[in-house]
Order: sequence, then structure tokens, then C-alpha cells
Amino acid sequence: MSHKSSQGRRPDAQATEVLVQRAAAGGLPMHLASLPASRAAQWEWLPYMGDLAPMAQVDNRFIAAPTAEIPVRVYRPLKAATAADEAQPALVAFHGGCWVVGNIDISERPHRDLAAATGCVVIAVNYQKAPEHPFPVPLDDCLAGYEWVRANATDLGVDPERIGVVGDSAGGNLAAAVCLAARERGEPMPAVQVLLYPAVDHALQTASARDFAEGYGLSTADMRWSWEQYVPDAALRDDPLVSPLRAPSLALLPPAVVVIAEFDVLRDEGLRYADRLEADGVRVARLTYDGTIHGFWWMANAVDQCHQMLDDVSVELTAIWG
Repeated sequence: MSHKSSQGRRPDAQATEVLVQRAAAGGLPMHLASLPASRAAQWEWLPYMGDLAPMAQVDNRFIAAPTAEIPVRVYRPLKAATAADEAQPALVAFHGGCWVVGNIDISERPHRDLAAATGCVVIAVNYQKAPEHPFPVPLDDCLAGYEWVRANATDLGVDPERIGVVGDSAGGNLAAAVCLAARERGEPMPAVQVLLYPAVDHALQTASARDFAEGYGLSTADMRWSWEQYVPDAALRDDPLVSPLRAPSLALLPPAVVVIAEFDVLRDEGLRYADRLEADGVRVARLTYDGTIHGFWWMANAVDQCHQMLDDVSVELTAIWG
């Protein structure tokens, strides 16, 4: 999707309705609101997510991360239950929320939808949030979650050769960084990285960050503020584990599925990351959704493209894993 393709266009009717409703709800933008207010406001997304997809089993666990015990939630879909005698693929999930808001309760529906659509066991990691816990704490927690799934694959009934990572927005940043960190440490990397409209560069100096700066849900001002919360030390923001797009090389990283929304501040950096991965020899599937907006994975009850995206991700995972 080129920058020119959005000239003179507007989000489609469903995305526009979401934007109109959210604007009517009022409230300060995240970069001006208090942290408690911003965190409480995330619950207002629940009506857009729809019903809870039925699961065969949902387990809550606590795991040891470097600085805390953190919750993880394991979703075993009905598809997996019908093939209980064989190990299932798994996706370790890192939710979006600008590294600052959100949790595995708020993102319960999207994670269930992902499990139901793909047949993967989804393990959601409730990483600690900035600004109380800035970089590298959230990334360390996500790494701990991925490593826990690998170490406990047999107990979880998952295939150790098919453990991927998935994340949306800030969670997409964390998923990409987990892959980079595993590569740098010489440890087993995820089998796939599913990056939904990921934040991969702190600079926000793209056409999409300019063109969709205000009025499309996530604002460029909110995104810039979020980076400041996650990485308050500006000297660290060029670190590839913070801004994966700045890694000197993306060679040898896992196959990637990169989801792009047209009217999204983060659109162009996601496209650039997909291009960089491909240029460095990584298998990449680009899934682009015209007319829609940032965060549409959380809008299954309002935006039909959410369902299409999940089906498309399932197809790509099957192609990658065989």
C-alpha cells in the first residue's frame, strides 16, 4: 500500500462509526490524561470486541520473570481439543496498549478470537507496564513468557517446534524485540512472529505519522508520549530492542506475518519493517487492510475486517508451519 493510495480517501463506514462513537464519548487524549484515567478508559473497548469465543480450556498461571511474578493466561481452543493426542502450535501473545495501559483481562476477547481462528494454543503474558516499569522490564517479562512456554511445552501440550509470538501495536514491538533478543543471545527463536500494526521505530517521522496524526484513533502525539513513558532515557531509543527497525540486520529472524491498517499512524513503519525483513532474507506475509484503523483486532463486534484478518493470519500460519 503506497502513501499515495490514501490521498483523498477516508476510513470505511465501519471504522468511521467507531471513530465517531469514540469522539462522542469524550475524555482527554492519553498524552494529557492521568494514568488512572487512561487505564480505566481501556475498558470502554469491550463492547467493540463482541462475545467471548468458547474455549476448550482456560488456565491462569503465574510465572517467574526477572523482577516479578507475572500472570499468564493459557487459551486452549476447541480445535485443539479435538486433536488432543497431538501437540498443538502455540502463540505467545503480548497485548497492545502503548506499553502503558491494557492487560490480559481487557484483551481476553481478541486472544480468544485468535485461538479460535488459528487453532493455536494462545498464551497471553501480562507484562509489567511503563512508566512504573520502563524498558527493559516489559521486554524481559515477554521474554520470560516465551521461554516459559518453551520450557513447559510438554505440560502445555504444545509443539516445541511451533511456538510463535504475536503482538499488536506496542505488543508487536515486544514480539519483534523478543525475536531479536533470542537471536542475539543464540537461543531458540520463535517459529513465527505475527506483528499486528507494530510500533517499530521511535522517530515517528513517516508520511502516515504525519497524515493520520489526529482523528484516526491512535494519535501521533499519544504515540510519542507512549515512547517517552516506555523509554524515558532518550539515549536508549535507538537500541534495536527498543526500535527494531533500527537493527543493523534482520537476517535469520523467524518468518513474519505483518498486519497493516491503512489509516494508521504506524502504517509506514510496519511496511518498512516488512520490507527490511524481506530484504534480509526473511519470509514475510504482508496483510494490508484498506479503509480501516489502528487497533481493529479489538473491534470484532464493529469492524468486519477483524474477522477477515484473523482468517488470513490462520492461512499464513498454516503455510508457514505446514
